[in-house]
Amino acid sequence: MRYTQEVCGISFKKQIAPGIFDIVLSSPKIAQAAKAGQFVNILCDGLTLRRPISICAIEKEEGNIRIIFEVRGKGTDWLSKCSEGDVLDIIGPLGHGFLLKDSSKKVVIIGGGIGTPPLLPIAKFYGENATVITGFRTASAAILQEDFSAVGADTILCTDDGSAGIHGFTTQALERYLNKNSCDLIYTCGPKVMMKGVAMLAAQHNIPCQVSMEERMGCGIGACLCCVCGTKDDKGKHLSRVCLNGPVFSSTEVDWDV
Repeated sequence: MRYTQEVCGISFKKQIAPGIFDIVLSSPKIAQAAKAGQFVNILCDGLTLRRPISICAIEKEEGNIRIIFEVRGKGTDWLSKCSEGDVLDIIGPLGHGFLLKDSSKKVVIIGGGIGTPPLLPIAKFYGENATVITGFRTASAAILQEDFSAVGADTILCTDDGSAGIHGFTTQALERYLNKNSCDLIYTCGPKVMMKGVAMLAAQHNIPCQVSMEERMGCGIGACLCCVCGTKDDKGKHLSRVCLNGPVFSSTEVDWDV
């Protein structure tokens, strides 16, 4: 795994939903190497462990990466208080990302909550051949709808309380979509229970599916073993490191019962 440590300036910062922040970083080396689905590890002041944040957009020519994160603890709270012009110590790109196939393939992309941002590069790659289904608790938590539309993807928004889009879950919207439309590939990131449902539907329709697992991380480079998840292959069940072997896996690799 090739990665670099880079001091990156914040060129843009905006709060886009309650507790959710959008930051653009000047990071020429990381941007040049980054792929869809990878992440960066950010050093937060006063904390020993870095904080892993998925890459939301990659601008290779401009030398920028974009991250979107939700405040969930001390690290992300500190990061949310940083300002344009501040610099961050970042390691990346880390992990194995999504495998992007022929851009003419018809794909469905399913995101849940803060798992939605790393899916934007996939939608950009497939453009009008992508259908994006996203789910959020409520309308005020919905993010990136205009971004997905801007790259040419069709969008289907779901909310738990029915305050925007479809009243229901992403898996329900996916099931309705697959019953009426053809699909070559499925990509998903979000809560594990949602991705398990997506994986089951993909299996029922015999559609390859890639999932991005989210686990608590320590080192981010495969040394500490605190981010393992259950996986399986023809040799049986075992544990894999999400930061090193993932975060992206085939849905058939994941042991969803662990």
